[in-house]
Amino acid sequence: MRNILIKMKYDGSNYHGWQIQSNAVTVQETFQNALQSIIGELPEIKGCSRTDAGVHANMYCLNFHTEHKIPCMRLIYALNSRLPRDIAVFQAFDMPEDFHARYSCKGKEYIYKIWNSRIREPFLEGRALHYWYDMDIESMQKACEYIKGTHDFTSFCTVDKSREIGDFHRTVTELDVVREGSLVTVKIQADGFLYNMVRIIVGTLLNVSEGKFKPSDMNDIINALDRTKAGAKVPAHGLYLNKVIY
Repeated sequence: MRNILIKMKYDGSNYHGWQIQSNAVTVQETFQNALQSIIGELPEIKGCSRTDAGVHANMYCLNFHTEHKIPCMRLIYALNSRLPRDIAVFQAFDMPEDFHARYSCKGKEYIYKIWNSRIREPFLEGRALHYWYDMDIESMQKACEYIKGTHDFTSFCTVDKSREIGDFHRTVTELDVVREGSLVTVKIQADGFLYNMVRIIVGTLLNVSEGKFKPSDMNDIINALDRTKAGAKVPAHGLYLNKVIY
């Protein structure tokens, strides 16, 4: 029995997230249909994360078990010939029996793209937040320093009864805001993420830029353990799962 790891990327604009749903097209369903047409079976797919509707991925990882003999390189080509143009597999590996795309993961990195200009950028439509107000990058970077580290991130989590609720402590190892011309990118790496955590952190950082919060207010927001104390979550279309760390 083989345990195959797949790495792929996708534009999430046309999908209702990763996980299969009964009433919407998802990335998982689309991938499974392609895989089944190649190996003649439908193995259990273990994904590294549940990305939401409209969220993109520069690296998404999944694994499945099969007895099929197809070489990994041929599997990549076969999958890409059957997948739509907005999903592409770029690596495949045979892994140890106990490897699991989700539970073997040591951390993830997300980026959030903001097009900061009064003029729209057509080539980033649906792929970055168009935000036309002046941005105080220095204050946002100062706020990032308060968010880094191990905290209970209840204030930065949307409560969803359909999702497992457990320990809300996470360790943010990297958080930075970088401007390149009109494109501002927020990069965050952590050992794990709560539901909507990145989008709420980015929304709160934008509130810092707007002067609604001071950078030092991040301490009070974190300690409040109250979602209403943080900023609004930003739209999904600027968010990318950028890296999965094993």
